[in-house]
Amino acid sequence: MNKYILGAVAGLALSSCNKMDYNEYTAYDHAYIDRNFEYVGGFMTTIYNNLDTDWGNFSGAMLASATDEAEYSTAGNAIEDFYNGAWSPANPRITIWNNAWAGITYCNEMLDNWQGLTFDEFKLNSDYLKKLNQYNNYQYECRWARAYFYFTLVRQYGDLPFKEHNMSGAEEAALTRTSSEEIFDFIDKECAEIQDKITRDYTDLGDLATANVETGRANRLAVMALRAQAALYHASPLFNKNNDSQLWYKAAKACQALVDSCAKDGKKLASTYSSLWASDFYSNSDPAGEIIFARRTAASNSFEGYNFPVGYSSGKGGNCPTQDMVDAYNMTNGKMIGDADSGYDPQNPYTNRDPRFGMTIAHNGDVWPNDITNTAYTSLQTFTGGYHARPRVSYATPTSYYLKKYCNPSQILRSGYSTTSAHGWLTYRLGGAYLDYAEALFQYFKSQGSSNAADATNSEFTKSARQMASMTRQRVNMPALPAGLSNDEFWTRYKNERQVELAFEGHRFYDIRRWKEDGNKFMNIHRMVITPVYAEDGTTIASYNYQTVAVTRGNGQWQDKWNLFPFPQTEILKSGGAIVQNPGW
Repeated sequence: MNKYILGAVAGLALSSCNKMDYNEYTAYDHAYIDRNFEYVGGFMTTIYNNLDTDWGNFSGAMLASATDEAEYSTAGNAIEDFYNGAWSPANPRITIWNNAWAGITYCNEMLDNWQGLTFDEFKLNSDYLKKLNQYNNYQYECRWARAYFYFTLVRQYGDLPFKEHNMSGAEEAALTRTSSEEIFDFIDKECAEIQDKITRDYTDLGDLATANVETGRANRLAVMALRAQAALYHASPLFNKNNDSQLWYKAAKACQALVDSCAKDGKKLASTYSSLWASDFYSNSDPAGEIIFARRTAASNSFEGYNFPVGYSSGKGGNCPTQDMVDAYNMTNGKMIGDADSGYDPQNPYTNRDPRFGMTIAHNGDVWPNDITNTAYTSLQTFTGGYHARPRVSYATPTSYYLKKYCNPSQILRSGYSTTSAHGWLTYRLGGAYLDYAEALFQYFKSQGSSNAADATNSEFTKSARQMASMTRQRVNMPALPAGLSNDEFWTRYKNERQVELAFEGHRFYDIRRWKEDGNKFMNIHRMVITPVYAEDGTTIASYNYQTVAVTRGNGQWQDKWNLFPFPQTEILKSGGAIVQNPGW
């Protein structure tokens, strides 16, 4: 047991979540830690620090660069393993496995050994009751975190080893795989059990009513969000092999409960989409009103360093949006660019596009980042030969685009002077909940035989899938999805809306897998090549020529086995064969 305590305490100096201070602790034993509220709270910080984020876990590359959302600017990055054949049980990409399994161990340690403490020597302190209330809530935060860790594992591995209590190393190594069905049932039951016990609002525990308290620690809505998301995954084709309509019904009910509870608690979509990842996301009531749970990290500029344009200070180019991602943004009239009457002009491609495009992606001519005006150029040049493009600058964007989302445009990276700011990974937010609900509703009514499942309602579900899928569009003044779409037409439009609204938030990597469709889109992406057309003087650019170029990754063919991750060969060997590898690996 002490090895878990030592490991946890050693991690307490890492960046923390809301209301948990950045402290340094020495490795002490159980008796030392349980003598003080703060020491137990510090152990909780370690648990929160194991929750997943994607700030460029592959030497700057996000999972987005293994999808059709982006291409990483530096060739040879490990992110390419996901599509070039180098991914294997010997090279299993185990960040989630390691973090989640460690998180489960810490949660079990907390739940098994640190419950029922009263901290008697502090009873005369004025803040004793408040801190005791916080401590008593930790057990529910732990159970939420443990269920969340299991969710991150089941979405990657399907059937997997399961432990609800810690055990000896030999016992743990001998664990066989528990079915994904049982894992999803565990998550659902845990969430059902704790959602009315965990605090609804951290002001209930005596904290000051501040937005950052609400977005960085699990509360009732975070529990409901996990329950709804897990139910959606459980109902999806990867896990719902027989298309059981009851799983879609269960998902719809869980999503409905979350959306309704958000409304009762005053949650609403942020008025400005880009405010969700602004540096004040945790203190500004507008984004905080949409965010259900954000995994906060300490102030930093590393994400901007990875993703700011090459040619600007120390920017490395990073995760460069593909032309496929750009093409997903509709015209402002609500039509997809491939529609004959959309008004899309291939030689004027960035005009009259969904406003989320300009908030998410930097294109040729943008002023990005803000500090670019303090350099030799006043706007972004991603045309061939431009200051921020190839071949003038090595490792510049291969797609002609740079990433804005999650970057602070005011961050300064100049030599001798730089700034840092807070960042929050958007684990759960209301916009995503609306889209999850839309999908569950649509698939449920479709499974009931409806040929117009997008518009279907009944006495239990009075809002349609189309209405729910249109909420995120209407936030940016885009037209609602049209009524009367066939099931195939709506599914195409829904997937497109989900790709746009949740871009670079880590969903698409898993969506394609759980849907078991569109995998080849990850293998065959597109770039934009922008060629300047010069005026007669030979130096002034009169216009640009835009040409889309196809790029094949690997052999261009998605493999079904990639829908699930391979178990690490070391874990299989340690288990003595108790863990059976996923098919195809």
